[in-house]
Amino acid sequence: MPEERFRHLTILHSNDLHGDFLPVKRDGVMTGGVSLLSGYVNRATAENPDTLYVIAGDLFRGSVIDAEYKGISTVEIINMLSPDAVCVGNHETDYGVAHLLFIEKCARFPLINANLHVTTNGARLFRPCHVTRIGGMKVLFIGILTEEVLAQTRSEKLIGSFIDIRAAAEEVRHIAGAYRGADIDLTVLLTHVGLGEDRKLAAMLDPAWGVDLIIGGHSHTFMEEAEVVNGIPIAQAGWGSGVIGRFDLTVDTAENRLDSWRWRCDPINETTSERDPAVEGLIRRFKSETDEKYNRVVTRFRKKLTHPCRNAETELGDLFAECVRDAMDLDVMLFASGGIRSREMGPVVTYSDFTECFPFEDPLYMAKVTGAQLRRMLAFMLREEALAGGHTEFYQLSDGLRVTYSRSRGEVVSLTFDGDEVEDREIFTVGMAEYHMRNVETGLGIGTEELERNGRIRMIAASCREILDEYLTSHPHLGQGTDGRITVID
Repeated sequence: MPEERFRHLTILHSNDLHGDFLPVKRDGVMTGGVSLLSGYVNRATAENPDTLYVIAGDLFRGSVIDAEYKGISTVEIINMLSPDAVCVGNHETDYGVAHLLFIEKCARFPLINANLHVTTNGARLFRPCHVTRIGGMKVLFIGILTEEVLAQTRSEKLIGSFIDIRAAAEEVRHIAGAYRGADIDLTVLLTHVGLGEDRKLAAMLDPAWGVDLIIGGHSHTFMEEAEVVNGIPIAQAGWGSGVIGRFDLTVDTAENRLDSWRWRCDPINETTSERDPAVEGLIRRFKSETDEKYNRVVTRFRKKLTHPCRNAETELGDLFAECVRDAMDLDVMLFASGGIRSREMGPVVTYSDFTECFPFEDPLYMAKVTGAQLRRMLAFMLREEALAGGHTEFYQLSDGLRVTYSRSRGEVVSLTFDGDEVEDREIFTVGMAEYHMRNVETGLGIGTEELERNGRIRMIAASCREILDEYLTSHPHLGQGTDGRITVID
């Protein structure tokens, strides 16, 4: 009897889970959480045994369970989901590359990446791809993470990333070519580069290389429908465990190509999924071990403070920047919006709330910056790409600094400090977390060599989080609304 030529395959996908393990109640319905996510995957697999589940990077950060065990707990929880492939995301390197290699040994799923390498000999750190056999088909997954989103590894002197998007396309060509004789039925790029870079990558791919799908992450994009670029469907499922992406595919196994597809993004809640008791029990064990440490009250705000987006001034951003500036006696603190992981916090703030909101323990660095340089830095931060919602770095400003930016002219039209217009030759002490100081050229458009002409860039505190924790603990009833530190006109 001849084999069936057209086969049906379902690929479920998540990205940027960021330790989003526990459900929350929204509009009276329990939503998200890995237990319900697992229940959805289990149900879909029962309905169609030819179902795969993949994750497009960033398992780590955002949860006290993750932070307390430095990712080991996260891997144990993800093991319960049994993903068929996971690509390395930029936050997978947050605890250090050496620690990530240790964590990989704990993973019972393929962790793939085509471009992290040892600089001395070019050896890859991870397997670049993975072939899954299912329902008589062979599916090739290739993991892509480019240097633009991998800034954390710049502190690792022997670890590097050698590809940008153009070189990533070449890497795909090499890997796809190496598997050409293996009768691969479907080729999927599992990327963590952001939707904009996925579009660029798809446009560079030669149809002869056989890439059928791109499943991405990093930009936290909630999509109503998949995009198609150069004939290749591209999809991403926002972030966290509250949604899941779903491709229902028909694969032509005779021609080794995608014949037809449908995509949607489904909510994960108690009406669409059943809880997975085994997963729930594991998470409950980790939570009970962290509750005693993390349930202490850090402070009480005057009101609930919000951080609804990363590319505008926010209440939490204003407060955090101000706290660090005051604690360290700086002129200016530039507090990265992306480091604030919660949309709201307070009025009562527990250590758990605080750690989930700001999980990063980077040291604090100080640089001397001229008024002219500060003006350039803020103009770069407020460029159109950032204001239009691009996944760029954005910084919250400490009190005393006021910037007015003309969107139509693309320039800073006013920059004041304590009410006076900033002079070009004035020198300011500016604080930034180590990660952002190390990547100040990509984040603020100025090189460290130029800044160091004003004086040595130096570490002034071992942990930004400890500074905030101590300041908030000793200063109750902080927090107001935003007060116009960043104004965009036109």
